[in-house]
Parts: sequence; C-alpha cells; structure tokens
Amino acid sequence: MTSEREVLTWELFGTASRELAATVHADGFEPDVVLGIARGGLVPAGAIAYALDCKNLFALNVEFYTGVGTTRDAPIILPPYLNAADLDDKQVLVVDDVADSGRTLELVVDFCRGHGDDVRTAVLYDKPGSVVTPTYSWRTTDRWINFPWSEPPLVDRTGIVDV
Repeated sequence: MTSEREVLTWELFGTASRELAATVHADGFEPDVVLGIARGGLVPAGAIAYALDCKNLFALNVEFYTGVGTTRDAPIILPPYLNAADLDDKQVLVVDDVADSGRTLELVVDFCRGHGDDVRTAVLYDKPGSVVTPTYSWRTTDRWINFPWSEPPLVDRTGIVDV
C-alpha cells in the first residue's frame, strides 16, 4: 500500500520543513506570527517558526477529516478559540501539513482576513484539486500522504485506523 502513498519520514520532514522555511525567507516574508493548523500543521509550524526565528507561534484547531478520505460536510473551528485581534496588523504565516481539498486552509485564511496585515500560507504538500493555492509549498502530490506524526494511535478513541 505504501507505493500508492507519499511517505514522509522524520528525516525527510527535517529537510522539507527547512527547505519550506528557506523558500519563505528567500521571498522576503518575515512573519510576526506563525499560525499552525491543529493537528497536522502543528509540527511543521513549530519547525518553520524555529527556522524563521519567529517566537509567536499560535494554533487554531480545525476538524475536517474524520478518517482516510472521509470528511465532515465542511471544516469547523474547535475550541479553544484564537482571539483574532491577536493577529491585528501582523504578518501571519498560516502553516498546515497539506492542502488537500484546501477547504481547511480556506477557512483559516478567511478567519484571519481583516486582522492580519499580510496573511500567507505554507504547506508541506499541496494537491492539484485544492481550492486554495498555498503561497508556499514544498511538494505537490496527488497521493495520500503518510506523515511521521500520524502513526496509528496508542489509544483508539475513534475506531478509525490509518495504516
């Protein structure tokens, strides 16, 4: 099954996040805030914030995927809620692991709109069918992606296992 999937190892993640941060830096963008989309965007957001020496790291919890290839009708923001006023007049870099459908990224960018002075997006992977074209992307793929942080959980709370 792995041949049908893109596999990102921890080692390759180090390379990917550093190269993605270098692309942001080379573009001259200096974020005041890195906003990671939980859960999948938290690890890349932390790595990119370190690489860009940005100490303001925020998180926004969004749920869309309920399993492999299954989603809610629309993504929703879950508590705890970020105070959008904390983004006022800031250069904001929204980070996620993947822009698959792009609907989660679209929701978060809409959330930031009207607050951040300049809101840009960065993802490790973007997919051709995304409704949003990320500002920065490390790679493009049309395959399902195995991320190193999405190993099968130690505790099964949902009954959904992605192997």
